[in-house]
Amino acid sequence: MEIEIIKPGYKIETEINGQAILKRLEMYGRLSHKSEDRANEGSAPIFIKKILEWGHESILEHENITVRFICDRGVTHELVRHRLAAYTQESTRYCNYGHKIQFIEPIFFKKESEEYSLWLKGAQEAAKNYENLLQKGATPEEARSLLPNSLKTEIVMTTNLREWRHVLKMRTAIAAHPQIREIMIPLLLEFKKLIPIIFDDFVVDSNTNTAQILKSL
Repeated sequence: MEIEIIKPGYKIETEINGQAILKRLEMYGRLSHKSEDRANEGSAPIFIKKILEWGHESILEHENITVRFICDRGVTHELVRHRLAAYTQESTRYCNYGHKIQFIEPIFFKKESEEYSLWLKGAQEAAKNYENLLQKGATPEEARSLLPNSLKTEIVMTTNLREWRHVLKMRTAIAAHPQIREIMIPLLLEFKKLIPIIFDDFVVDSNTNTAQILKSL
């Protein structure tokens, strides 16, 4: 049985045009006061910034983004706790890993450490036992019962911009699990580049690999 140790990651599946998103959000927001005629070429960023300052984030719910995460199963258990999202996940019931199993490299163990050696030994033993069960006639859904949280999986998550702000607030905080911060901090930084204003109030601390929201933009 071959095993492969890989790093986690993500892919933004939605094609994002940040300026276009702001313009659409501005028009949705101006509907309540019928002030669409006041929109102009440079008004969207100013309007959306004011909306966020006032706490009127419901307007952000009109725009969705889909992200594919490549991570361990333990991380997916944290992701799916966020209710206002759609999820599709790789199924260990039906996927047969009889030829190669991928495990996510733990961020908290150094490769030269005894802890990493113990972790790697456990992953190798789990893979070997999984293969043995399959050879003895067990189905993939039966054999999966001994696979660890470190098993690599993929999950696609779709939710709106308001919920992405909530997810990133929770999962980049210092209290968040280091493995979910490992993928959420880079995602936050990419969102900050791709979509103006919406995530500008998040400040990332590269020393601790955490983020927090400032009280004002």
